[in-house]
Amino acid sequence: MLAKGRVTLPSEENYFKETMAIAKKWGADAVRDSDGTQLDPQLAKSDLKIYRVYFPSRGHNAFIQQHMDECPQIFLMSRRTMATQPTVAIDFLQDYYQEQVTPNYVHEPKKYWEVIDRTTGETVPADRWEIDRNVHRVTIHGARRWHEYTVSFLAFIIWDPVEMYNHLTNQWTDKPHQIPFDVLQLHAHQFLLQTMKQWLQDHPEVDVVRFTTFFYQFSLVFNQYRKEKFVDWFGYGASVSPLMLRRFAKEKGYALRAEDFVDEGYYNSSFRIPSAHYLAYIDFVQRLVTQTVRQLTDLVHTSGKEAMMFLGDQWIGTEPYGRYFQQTGLDAVVGSVGDGTTLRMIADIPHVNYTEGRFLPYFFPDTFYEGNDPSAEALANWIKARRAILRSPIDRMGYGGYLSLANKFPHFIDTISQITNEFREIHDQLRGAKPYAELKVAILNSWGKLRTWQAFTVAHALYCKEAYSYYGVLESLSGMNVAVSFISFDDLLQNGIDPSIDVIINAGAAGTAFSGGGIWRNARLTGMIHQWIYQGGGFIGVGEPAALSFQGKYFQLAQALGVDKEIGFSLSTDKYFKTTAAEHFITADSSDFDFGEPVNSVYAIDADTEILEYSHDEVHLAAHSFGRGRAVYMAGLPYRAANTRLLMRSLFYAAHKESEMFRGFSSNFHCEVNLYPAAKKYCVVNNTGAKQKTGVYLDNKHVYELELAPYEIVWRDENV
Repeated sequence: MLAKGRVTLPSEENYFKETMAIAKKWGADAVRDSDGTQLDPQLAKSDLKIYRVYFPSRGHNAFIQQHMDECPQIFLMSRRTMATQPTVAIDFLQDYYQEQVTPNYVHEPKKYWEVIDRTTGETVPADRWEIDRNVHRVTIHGARRWHEYTVSFLAFIIWDPVEMYNHLTNQWTDKPHQIPFDVLQLHAHQFLLQTMKQWLQDHPEVDVVRFTTFFYQFSLVFNQYRKEKFVDWFGYGASVSPLMLRRFAKEKGYALRAEDFVDEGYYNSSFRIPSAHYLAYIDFVQRLVTQTVRQLTDLVHTSGKEAMMFLGDQWIGTEPYGRYFQQTGLDAVVGSVGDGTTLRMIADIPHVNYTEGRFLPYFFPDTFYEGNDPSAEALANWIKARRAILRSPIDRMGYGGYLSLANKFPHFIDTISQITNEFREIHDQLRGAKPYAELKVAILNSWGKLRTWQAFTVAHALYCKEAYSYYGVLESLSGMNVAVSFISFDDLLQNGIDPSIDVIINAGAAGTAFSGGGIWRNARLTGMIHQWIYQGGGFIGVGEPAALSFQGKYFQLAQALGVDKEIGFSLSTDKYFKTTAAEHFITADSSDFDFGEPVNSVYAIDADTEILEYSHDEVHLAAHSFGRGRAVYMAGLPYRAANTRLLMRSLFYAAHKESEMFRGFSSNFHCEVNLYPAAKKYCVVNNTGAKQKTGVYLDNKHVYELELAPYEIVWRDENV
């Protein structure tokens, strides 16, 4: 095994000797700076590859302070205000952090802003409202009493949100606010290219330019209490400007309005079913961003350096699974690893030479403080990611933040040494071999391939009560021995169902982009999926799949699923089927069910539905044959070992491939087996901090019993 390589560590000024010592211990071959740090000049003379962070659209206050009308902009909505009198005053900025945003009074507010009667949805004519710019107030005349009103206003972003977060977290009291700028604007675009050229000349020691990131920040807006008001890691709201809107209207032949971005206050979160206008805007921004990114990567390559993108911060418009990403010319992508799902999001990115994961914890004082043990988080983060690495390995790993802070925790330093050695061992064992994956699974939602491994995400690896029961599906799949793809409803309507797919999963809450909402009125879609299942396909519905109250049923695929949901309209109709099946292939390993947040009032619609879990007078798990095909319903699937096994069994059952499940199988669901036929190897991995015993199955039969130490991987050479 290589004792060095594939690892990037952060460093800082006046920390050369310590950096080299830790680099040796971790086997690091590259070093990077972080937000708020500078690399020690001596590192340029070392044998370490040098990454330097580059911020194309922030960190140049001297420039942007002369062109403040070229700051990025965003449409924001005021709080809802009830009209108790015909005249209503709305202080539209009061709920926002005024060090971050300020109203755009430069670009014709009466043209771009909107006042909306939220009781009716009607737009209030511009001649019925006026602005007092001194106090940031809109006064509405002729309002209807007891109606709610909002102001949608265009605001400049005058403090970079991520730098602001770092500033507040680290209490940088003496550091000036970094003002961002919009590179679409004339002066900013010229400045962008000029500074990039000069920076490349001034930094000959740099091997990799780590763009963090490019131009448009994901939606991250703070309130008057300096706390996050809303965050959407996919939000395109901060890419808007009058210039962008004019260009869009010229190309598309129609104009967008404030409401297309404010979206009733939902701001087009990825949980919302995207409108045709919003999808067109996303595509438009991606093309513009790609063109400008290519200008920068061409400059980087001309200077003999590599161009790497951080998948975060100002990443909007550079979606790596989008139609234009290949044209960016990027050599690599690095992203933050929060778990197996986010690892796969990075590892599966096409059209780059290599991928890199920035593991947690970040070396910041919110984790590295006296009395805390950051090694616990590091190990937990690694174990979740390792499952995914064994299926789709990233090429490199690393960390970020203040190395001097992390170095105060010796046990943490030792833990990372063990992790980096294990990471290299995985690569040494695999040597590029792909894992065996007989079963092909497709996740069906509104976003499809564009948001590969990104469904149910609010912000990066952020827990959400309403979403974790669905996110667990992706986390389970991230380390499972199946091939996973992502398809949209539009994909199916345009191209039909790929015949290589074994199982389709539709998971999510009713009305969201992930369940589908109104798309299920489309008879061609429901007919296509019903036919596909009937002729032998497998389908798994989680939560409220294909949910829409329409024509007397709620789950529009109820005939295939064998279950439907009572929504209060058919309480007079008896539900007779309540008997739980005594034994079933799906539940053979465990009866310790955890379905997460409850989906209430689901019931079996006929006697052929095999009820596998029934409690509180409702069905939470069921299987149903439909023609030659099979469907499985589960109320939710939070990530845990037993649930991963439950999903795995459900997939192979739905696909009529039960016996195939045992080709690379562990009888103990706390352990997993991965086969690599091309390398003539397999591994057995213990995902827990306790000793585990398991039966190992290869080629559909039991081979031997094995005991594994906590977190151990056992590698075996065998023709599998």
